[in-house]
Amino acid sequence: MNKPSLPYLAFAGCALIWGSTFLVIRVGNDTLAPLWACSLRLGLAALVLNLVLLVTGQRWPRGEGLRAAALYGFWEFGLSMPLLYWAEHVVSSGLAAVVFAICPVMAMFAAKGMGLESFSPQRLGAALIAFAGVGIIFWREFIHGGSPAGLVAIFLAAATAPIAGLTLQRGPRQSAIANNAIGSLVGFASSLVFSFVLRETHPLPTSVPQLVPVVYLALAGSAGAFVMFAWLVQRWPATTVAFIGVVIPVIAVVLGAVARNEAFAPGSLGGAIVVLAGVAVVLKAPTAVKPAEA
Repeated sequence: MNKPSLPYLAFAGCALIWGSTFLVIRVGNDTLAPLWACSLRLGLAALVLNLVLLVTGQRWPRGEGLRAAALYGFWEFGLSMPLLYWAEHVVSSGLAAVVFAICPVMAMFAAKGMGLESFSPQRLGAALIAFAGVGIIFWREFIHGGSPAGLVAIFLAAATAPIAGLTLQRGPRQSAIANNAIGSLVGFASSLVFSFVLRETHPLPTSVPQLVPVVYLALAGSAGAFVMFAWLVQRWPATTVAFIGVVIPVIAVVLGAVARNEAFAPGSLGGAIVVLAGVAVVLKAPTAVKPAEA
């Protein structure tokens, strides 16, 4: 397989997996407290990823690499993910996906603020077009609204998540598995602290409804998609990778129709076309961040 095609496959893989995670998080919150569920997911992911490092003979990065991985974990798993889990306890998964789709716009402002990329009107226009497409698909969720606190939490999650990718982009290129092994540990500690601060209950999952979301999100979402994401942001600009956020709602709609026989909302097809048009503008010629490696 040609190396130039691998980033596109990673982009598609993340979108496909994360297209299901908004719903699975919501399902998991029905049986476990949200921050406790997040802690279990990250704890299991950290265990699996560190075992992979041990079996393959890889080591944790040191120095600047370790700092970048820890900061990545803080922003992505220590702040953004707990905010999203908590928000989905009071906001529908569809509305959560809509608000989170502002991620590409937030990534552009963050990249400019961190001095990593110049502001691109073309990318901003593409992001706004794609976000408009998401709005067309989920206009009913917009009308019904949701918890104001939950919506603020999702917006903050969308604002902090891009900083994680930009942190990796600025740091030295290193193992995506190691980045997530360290990052998941940082996020696990942070989520657990938040869980105790909120005085959640902490039962160990024993039933299928409790276990399946935790295991799926840990293995597919964290050990799978986030490893691909960490690999991708060291090859493409984080502002390009952030466009996964506007593809996720489209995937979620398709999965809902296939897996749960949900009817397409009016405008879904048109909205999906608008989203993909915006994404196509950005993916037409993504810039490599660093020279490609094997």
